[in-house]
Amino acid sequence: MTLENHIVLIDDEMDVVEAVSEMLELEGFNVSSFIDPNLGLKSLNPNSKSVVLCDVRMPSIDGLTLLSLIQHRAPNVPIILMSGHGDIPMAIEAMKLGAFDFLEKPLNTDELIDKLNLALAQCQHSNTTQSTDKDSPEIPIESVIIGQSKVIEKIRQQVLVLAHTGVDTIINGETGTGKEIIARSLHNFSRRKDQPFVAINCGGMTESIIESELFGHEAGSFTGANKKRIGRLEQAHGGTLFLDEIESMPIAIQIKLLRVLQERVIERVGGNTLIPIDITVIAASKADLARLSESGEFRADLFYRLNVASLHLPSLQQRKEDIQLLFRHFVIQASQKYKTRPCTIYSEQIQQLCCHHWPGNLRELRNVADRFVLGIVGDGFDLQTPISESCSDEFDFEKLMEQYERDVLTEALVETLGNINEVSAKLNLPRKTLYRKMKKHQLDKEDFKTQ
Repeated sequence: MTLENHIVLIDDEMDVVEAVSEMLELEGFNVSSFIDPNLGLKSLNPNSKSVVLCDVRMPSIDGLTLLSLIQHRAPNVPIILMSGHGDIPMAIEAMKLGAFDFLEKPLNTDELIDKLNLALAQCQHSNTTQSTDKDSPEIPIESVIIGQSKVIEKIRQQVLVLAHTGVDTIINGETGTGKEIIARSLHNFSRRKDQPFVAINCGGMTESIIESELFGHEAGSFTGANKKRIGRLEQAHGGTLFLDEIESMPIAIQIKLLRVLQERVIERVGGNTLIPIDITVIAASKADLARLSESGEFRADLFYRLNVASLHLPSLQQRKEDIQLLFRHFVIQASQKYKTRPCTIYSEQIQQLCCHHWPGNLRELRNVADRFVLGIVGDGFDLQTPISESCSDEFDFEKLMEQYERDVLTEALVETLGNINEVSAKLNLPRKTLYRKMKKHQLDKEDFKTQ
């Protein structure tokens, strides 16, 4: 089955099948319904990218048996079980055996939708991981650089263009904005993707250490150099070298790096043999290298040599419409990492996420997602804090209300994939009013539709 947002619904009660199918289809899901569990099972295959939603107790088969059959037939398909109160012990046992989650009847619509979205995200993640491990067809860049904002769409387009050309590139962005993710994408979507991606953080290293790390050394070149060491530049031959926090690189090493970029040869420390290397260099900086080069704190000639192309990453505050999507992605990853049940994300919590300023950007958001999944409180912002405490006091009333209105519209557009009729009904707004408010907040329905 190749349909997006595909749900396989299995329940022996026709009334339940009709009601749940209609509700899910109105929410934008593609639903295949079965009152015969055997037919539902036959609709699946090892490549299915669906989520199974099924009852745990049916006349012809029990939930644990059906779970086992589905796992053998389609091992990557998440399974959400529906149970009456009396069947909860069976549902808990099914969770231990690998079911994604269970929901108690009567179903809560919001919780059901949230669980299905989380399960679909896990299904996509599993297929992405599987295809990467097998070196099969290239995964879509939307699965790597996540977001629906216009600025992120532009970043994705720039990454694909630059990856194809293979030019040296500078990535600028605040701490935690995902500079290494972009660097790896530039490598993974290039012709060098099967060659090494070698990363080194230049921050906090002395001149001698970073020189040895980059260039390697010959045996006996200095005290303690008992054997030859291959440096990062040489390790990256044929592939990509990623220099993070390049603004921290000592000036003397900048001079040596400039020569490498110009001549594409290196000499190990203590050696005199020129070693040719074929690399693409990607440098990342949280500082303005152009300004640093003007003040003499960074070599201007190295800056201009590296700055064949540049990418400027926005802060999370500048792409607030992506917060909900990113948070769900991080929740899925955290649930898999800690082997826990995915948590339901409620609208009040989404409001908290959008209200926060995110000084730590994506790194902070990922940490909040980890704490959310684990149900713990840490230093800084978390979703255990009452909403009145999490919103910044710096917002005046008018600004806060403007942002809240935009967040509500964005959330509705995300959930409905930009379907104006559904947004209008969901928010109880006339279409004319809805369009006026979307124009006011520069929201385009096309930005929320599936790619």
